Amino acid sequence: MRLSELGWTEDRARLFDAASGGKPDLFPGRVGVAFNHHYRCYVEGAEWDAMVAGRLKHRASRQAELPVVGDWVVLRRQGEEPRATITAVLPRAGSFSRKEAGETTAEQVVAANIDVVFVVTALDADFSPRRIERYLLLAREGGARPVVLLTKPDLCADVPGAVAAVAEVSGATPVHVVGPRTGVGMAQLADYLGSGTTCALLGSSGVGKSTIVNWLVGRDVQRTQEVRESDAKGRHTTTHRELVPIPGGGVLVDTPGMREIQLWEARDAVEQTFEDVESLAPGCRFGNCRHRDEPRCAVKAAVETGALAPARLASYLALRDEMEALAARQDVRARIEDKRLAKVAGKALTQRLRMKGR
Repeated sequence: MRLSELGWTEDRARLFDAASGGKPDLFPGRVGVAFNHHYRCYVEGAEWDAMVAGRLKHRASRQAELPVVGDWVVLRRQGEEPRATITAVLPRAGSFSRKEAGETTAEQVVAANIDVVFVVTALDADFSPRRIERYLLLAREGGARPVVLLTKPDLCADVPGAVAAVAEVSGATPVHVVGPRTGVGMAQLADYLGSGTTCALLGSSGVGKSTIVNWLVGRDVQRTQEVRESDAKGRHTTTHRELVPIPGGGVLVDTPGMREIQLWEARDAVEQTFEDVESLAPGCRFGNCRHRDEPRCAVKAAVETGALAPARLASYLALRDEMEALAARQDVRARIEDKRLAKVAGKALTQRLRMKGR
């Protein structure tokens, strides 16, 4: 593939020139596969296997600064073999970030430089509009345009009702009911693809993301797996992130299903995802109203009159609580990291002074 088909632009060319300094042994590329610190990168008309340079690892102050699928990178080729070293990551136009699963307070970047996000949810026993809210937040915070895809309509007794429930949480976001196994509704996805466009698939395990990839690509590039009918649960099918070229133009990023959706930061995206709640807030008596026990709260009044669904407000408040708790843990982590860096710098200064005194 040509780099222009992968989204290479004049702006990115300028960023590459600044990062490479015009050195002839450096080349632009895009990370297509990332697996256990091993990378497959697309370059002009070829693919190279790559590893991260030790200097880049040393400069990166946190894991989130290292390459991920979708990143544009600077590559130094190793001899005549299709192997290279990643020496720098170009500034990202946007990225999916979430809190790492578990108790660790650290950012995990899922993918970078995404234009359109297909939020995939199955209309089965695991259907949850609340989960769609979370994925919409992830997509919007990453600077991408979200599109909701509802799969497995044959397992839903009331598809119009489910679509209406999704519309309540998605607002103006496009919502499509599709059947990737049969091809029903899939042709309309071409409207979001095209040369230079990068789309990502975001959704839980077993919702049909890999089947969608296979349909769009026209061949089985991702292994598919059935889920249990009793509870709609299943194991991850995709085990690594990969950039998949589309014959008709554009590329897809397939990501492993997220068993645990913990946001990293979503302040800017909250206004878009909860526009119905945010638009009511100016009518509250207090400018810092938390929409809980405060008097003359316009948001609570809307719930009482039926203008706003109680579940919608509950979801908004739960998100606020989650983000405030995460911000507090991030502050603690930042203070600990500052102390660690100051200690390292102090030791280095002491060592230099000792060397000078000899």
